[in-house]
Order: sequence, then C-alpha cells, then structure tokens
Amino acid sequence: MSVTDGAIRRDLAGYRNQYPAIRWPGGAGLAVSFVLNIEEGAELSLADGDERNESRHEVNHEVVGAPDLCLQSHFNYGARVGYPRITQLFTDAGLPLTLNACARALEATPWIARDAAERGFEVCCHGWRWESHAGMAESVERELIQRCVSTIERLHGKPPVGWHTKSSSSVNTRRLLVEQGGFLYDSDAYDDDLPYYREVAGRPHLVLPYAFDTNDMRFFDSFAYVRGRDFADYAIDAFEWLLEESRQSPRMMSIGLHTRIIGRAGRIGGLRTLIQHIARRQGAWVATREQIARHWLAQVRP
Repeated sequence: MSVTDGAIRRDLAGYRNQYPAIRWPGGAGLAVSFVLNIEEGAELSLADGDERNESRHEVNHEVVGAPDLCLQSHFNYGARVGYPRITQLFTDAGLPLTLNACARALEATPWIARDAAERGFEVCCHGWRWESHAGMAESVERELIQRCVSTIERLHGKPPVGWHTKSSSSVNTRRLLVEQGGFLYDSDAYDDDLPYYREVAGRPHLVLPYAFDTNDMRFFDSFAYVRGRDFADYAIDAFEWLLEESRQSPRMMSIGLHTRIIGRAGRIGGLRTLIQHIARRQGAWVATREQIARHWLAQVRP
C-alpha cells in the first residue's frame, strides 16, 4: 500500500504465484513465527490516566466513567500467570519466540523485558499503548515511535527491529519507521503468506505479514475457539497446507498468542499440542521474526 496525493493505493496483485526461488535455513520450505503479545499494562484504562477503559477481555463490556477493576484483573493474569506458563513451553521445546510488546506494558512489567533478554527472545514493538494508530497526528506518532524505541532499548537492552501496530496503522506509520531508522521490518499487513518489499520514502522496506486466523484472539473475537484443541486443530491444518505448498515455493506462517488468552489453564494444552506437532515435522524452520527478516534481506533482492 502506498499513499500518493492523499489517495491510498492498494496492491491486489502480490506475487501472482511468481515466488522467489529460495529456501529457509536448513533447506526448509516453511518459516514458522510464534508471536507472543505483551499488552498487560498498556490497555486503555482510566486508572492509568487514559481517556477511557478498554472493553474487551473475557467478556465484552466497557465501564464508563470509573476505573474498571475487573478488566485490570483479567489483564493482570497474563503477566502474573500466562507469561511464565507459555514461555516455559517454548523453553522446554527449545524454540525461539518473538514478543510483540507494547512499550508501556514493558514499563509496567520490566521483569518480562529482562527475562526476554536472558532467554534470547526477540522484542518487536507493538506501539506504546494497545491502540490503533489510524488517524493519529503525524507529530504525535513520530514522538510515540521514538519513545517506544528508547523505552524498549532501556528495558530489554536492545532496540526493536520490528514494528506491529494494534489493528490499523496510520497512513504515515511505515514512513515514520523508515525515518526513525533501525527497523528491519513491520508486520502491519495481513495480505500474504510470505514477506515482501514496499518502497517507502524512496527505499525498499520489508513487510512480514501477520495473521488473525492462526491466532488465539479467536477465543475472544467471535468465540470461534472454545477448547484449546480448537486452536490447535485450526493452526495444524494451516501448517500442513502451507508445508505442502512450501515444497514448491517458500511460505511463512505467523501464529499469534496472548498471555491472558492462551495462557489460561483450559487453553494452554492446545498450544502444547501445536508445538509438539510442528516439532515432529520435517521441512519447517521455527524462527523469530528478526531471523526471518534478516534471512530474507540477505537472500531476496528488492
């Protein structure tokens, strides 16, 4: 997508089945990216000085005009219980993980930033607050991006090289990331099963598409998943299809996780089932998004 004279132009063509003839490390055809969203402490909350309360957690209900203590408690679970429960699965399996972290969430839970550094997890920036950037003033967004970078570098020991806005980015986000410098990629797209380049500010910029379907948010959004096995079954179906296609041309799969969602005791078994299934299969490379981006940048010319 590009912006010209205020008009937004969409790219509906994509690769048109003409994919780059590359393999992922080890000769793998499919790159798998597990993304754990860290949002606890960054949700909109009157108690934290925000203009309103977030409305979605285990139920959809917005408390207006007063702090929402129920909402806060549900988000707290992700930091207190969900994070260690989920990350232990990845550590036990020896698999890498990308944390999609709001900078304000890491301010509220600095031990997560330190733990991520110790375990070698990537921290991708998920904005300052857990909010859309659509319509945000350019000057406000520029300052916010700078604040995010400095905060994550201070808490994690390394600045983020990736960016992913909650919901929609603004028409300026991608250009501001390029102007900021240091970002290898963004994930503000849901339109492909493979990375691709976009020209931004006169230079090639890498996009690593994300996914809402292979994502535990569907336990909350439309309640498409109820049991942990629902999540595992759907993600395994997607994995197997992409693995089959990847024998002919490369593919990438994103699996979105949330500490307060899949981290619940009644759902975590689905994640374990998925991890075990992927670990048993040949032809897939599980990697952080930074690793995927660096491999693509090295192997595929813009």
